[in-house]
Amino acid sequence: MSKKTPQIRFKGFTDDWEEHKLAEFTTSFSGGTPSAGNSSYYKGDIPFIRSGEINSDKTELFLTEDGLKNSSAKMVSVGDILYALYGATSGEVGISQINGAINQAILAIRPIHGYSSHFIMQWLRLQKQKIIDKYLQGGQGNLSGSIVKNLILNVPNFEEQQKIGSFFKQLDDTIALHQRKLDLLKEQKKGYLQKMFPKNGAKVPELRFAGFADDWEERKLGEISKTTIGEFVIKTKQSDKSPYPVYNGGRSYTGKYDEYNNDGPKIVISARGANAGFVNYVSGRYWAGNSCYSVSVTKEDEFSIGYLYQFIKYNQVLFTAYQQAANIPSVSKSDVEKFSIKYPTVLEQKKIESFFKQLDATIALHQRKLDLLKEQKKGFLQKMFVS
Repeated sequence: MSKKTPQIRFKGFTDDWEEHKLAEFTTSFSGGTPSAGNSSYYKGDIPFIRSGEINSDKTELFLTEDGLKNSSAKMVSVGDILYALYGATSGEVGISQINGAINQAILAIRPIHGYSSHFIMQWLRLQKQKIIDKYLQGGQGNLSGSIVKNLILNVPNFEEQQKIGSFFKQLDDTIALHQRKLDLLKEQKKGYLQKMFPKNGAKVPELRFAGFADDWEERKLGEISKTTIGEFVIKTKQSDKSPYPVYNGGRSYTGKYDEYNNDGPKIVISARGANAGFVNYVSGRYWAGNSCYSVSVTKEDEFSIGYLYQFIKYNQVLFTAYQQAANIPSVSKSDVEKFSIKYPTVLEQKKIESFFKQLDATIALHQRKLDLLKEQKKGFLQKMFVS
């Protein structure tokens, strides 16, 4: 196989790809920003696209005709390639979904006849990390139009470009569809959580299962559960091949361990650091590190651990009143124990637990599908372009 051909190709294509600078077959330009002090330049009808909006079909700001004329802002059209040059979004790339104006943080790229925008855009996505590592040393910073225009890529004939561009567009559309489904499920769960737990001062929630009418009660978590701090994690005992997850102050487990010091189901609450107060539910055996608390129910005939998890998770923002220990956010054991729990009968608790357990499983399934699609795309990008 020639180094000028990719590993995977569509049938009927055998010619070597040709090497070119991006500037040889594209035109490009950046925009500008109208004076923020002139109110007559804003709140018009022209979408003003900023670097964080290059993959969006809407914008937060709009310009007037005067704003466009009296600034370096320039118009782009649907189908133009938009490349982010500045700051945290450096290296991001997309195809414009709207006609609008761009600022100086975006480079608009238009291929000449015989070259595909979608092919070029996907190649730029594939090269993002290499470009950042080379020109920004992996940190935040600014790229320039000249850097992008001088990038060298290998290009096949137009028909093959179109096939590759169309393939990845369909894959991107599928990924976007799954992302929308996932976002919708998360929003639905958020709505259910808001309606299935009582609001401040209320004795009952807005939405209940049929057959339940009694007022909910309220108690401190420490009255109905046992809270323990974890133990120090010995790094040499951690291995990807070990059977037990380690929870130690993160948003999820942070590794695998040869031993366990807790057996679920239990609620795990991060004790300190950036994720202090973050809540996890662990059903099996695990190692609790010394930066997290494990919470178990002491009155199982009155309280469902799964229900308590959903209630605490929904209200975990209450833990944001962190104690400051050497400027490190932290949650104390007493903070956990005095956490106020609103609850119905154990039968209603279990109904709520089951409902959210099924919803969480559906969300997790869609997340796995989305992650798999993204991994598949990553693999195809690596094998369908000449690096």
